[in-house]
Amino acid sequence: MAEAGGAPTARNAGIDLLRGLAIVFVLLNHLGLPMRIPLKATALVDVLPVRLLQALNYNGYEAVFVFFVISGFLIAGNVLERWGSLARIDVKAFYARRFARIVPCLVALLAVLAVLHGLGVADYTIHRPGQSLGGALLAALGLHLNWYEGHTGYLPGNWDVLWSLSIEEAFYLGFPLACLLIRRTWVLVPLLLILALSLPWTRTALDGNEIWQEKAYLPGMAAIATGVLGALWSARLASIPPRAARLLRWGGALGLLGATLGGHWLWPLLHEGVMLLLTGSTLVLLLAFRGAPPRVPRGLRWLCSWGRLSYEIYLSHMFVVFVLVRLFRWSGADARSGYLWYVPAFVACWALGVLIARCWSTPCDRWLRDRWLRRMPEHVEAVSPVG
Repeated sequence: MAEAGGAPTARNAGIDLLRGLAIVFVLLNHLGLPMRIPLKATALVDVLPVRLLQALNYNGYEAVFVFFVISGFLIAGNVLERWGSLARIDVKAFYARRFARIVPCLVALLAVLAVLHGLGVADYTIHRPGQSLGGALLAALGLHLNWYEGHTGYLPGNWDVLWSLSIEEAFYLGFPLACLLIRRTWVLVPLLLILALSLPWTRTALDGNEIWQEKAYLPGMAAIATGVLGALWSARLASIPPRAARLLRWGGALGLLGATLGGHWLWPLLHEGVMLLLTGSTLVLLLAFRGAPPRVPRGLRWLCSWGRLSYEIYLSHMFVVFVLVRLFRWSGADARSGYLWYVPAFVACWALGVLIARCWSTPCDRWLRDRWLRRMPEHVEAVSPVG
């Protein structure tokens, strides 16, 4: 995860832009569910196709898989830069970085949610049979909230977003150990490739439980493995010619566009293969950005800021969604004007993300790293600004 603040560097601008687009799709999804403010019920339907409006509101799940690929690419790439190979990974330092980046925000969120549940605040109270505050806390901290929901049903929205964190951090608990045990890249790569290509089949095999099919470990880990493979391949490439990078950029962009906005036409043809198109296209874009980092137009730099704040926005955006939806209903506004409420929602989500990053996550991250990693050689710490 990149730190918040500052202008995007040439190296990370493309990745920040991609992460920004992904978090935007997540917000569009959670704001545009049928019980909230769907775009197809607004006046936009008079000027834009219904299928396009539905695609904008229903690609949040796919956006999370984009995050998975980016995460695997960045974290494996950082390991290769810091230690030269996956087999030389420093397990203590790896876990320290993951803890410093992930846990402070997670613990703060869980504390707030526990208080809101205890106060009985609507939208935050856990009430389904078989669910409890203790069970949800244990599932979130034990990295099996996805499994918990698969067995008991959906949790309230602010809890539900943690399913992806369970998958990602469970992968990274085992990742350094697998690197040290296997050691040989020629053995690790085929295993990662099998996992990456298993995505359509693991999702198909889980048909019958909608929640578990969406949130099971293997499909998400397949996307992360795709990113790890990309980092390994990228490390072996001396450089990517600018022309090849442009072709990769166009190919990746078209593939990603087809897998998201064009899913209505592709799903009947490819079925679960659309998810493989999604992860593969994301990886192609990441490789293209390595070969020729894009110049982000001034009008899109706000997306880069969103990308750098993606973790903070992802964990906190449901607070904004719930407030905006309730204000929308309380105001008695016509459903056709609902699209106007998206703008303040986006501004509020970004502002909340900035506040959390500046006042909590970044200071905690720096303090923990200084405390745990201060004895590391200075040149190792300076290798990458992303971690």
